[in-house]
Amino acid sequence: MAPKIVVRSLSAGASRGVLTFGNLRFPCALGKTGRRAGKREGDGATPIGDFPLRSVHYRPDRLPRPRTRLPTSPIRPHDGWCDAPGDRNYNRPVRHPYTASAEHMWRSDRLYDLVVAMGYNDHPRISGRGSAVFMHVAGAGLKPTEGCIALARPHLLRLLQAVSRDTSVSIRP
Repeated sequence: MAPKIVVRSLSAGASRGVLTFGNLRFPCALGKTGRRAGKREGDGATPIGDFPLRSVHYRPDRLPRPRTRLPTSPIRPHDGWCDAPGDRNYNRPVRHPYTASAEHMWRSDRLYDLVVAMGYNDHPRISGRGSAVFMHVAGAGLKPTEGCIALARPHLLRLLQAVSRDTSVSIRP
């Protein structure tokens, strides 16, 4: 059986939780509206379910290549992630400038210095079901996310060292 990262919180509406993987246990931030099984684009919820870890992206000007068994690539200033439900590249990486709405991956707030793309709504992609659901660096005080899972940078780096290519994340109801 493939190893699983498990994310739990005290209630469905809680914006903080605990992430466990083997003997690792870290506090984490969740979506500002908690967790939701029927996630929709822009609802601020972290989706409930089991999702593979797809790839790691990092800012090479801010940290060295992270040690992990997952596919890894540097983030460049033009990198984005499409969050426009009607666009043909919805929930896919894109290059800026981009004609439709797309998140900028090269951010000044350090939240995307280290990003793990999760396999949420990517095979198949369903318009409006949510995009850019990542594991990333947490803001000060574990500030709630827009629907992602966020960890303190040292915790995320430690987790990435421990996971394998077949590790998935299970976000519990």
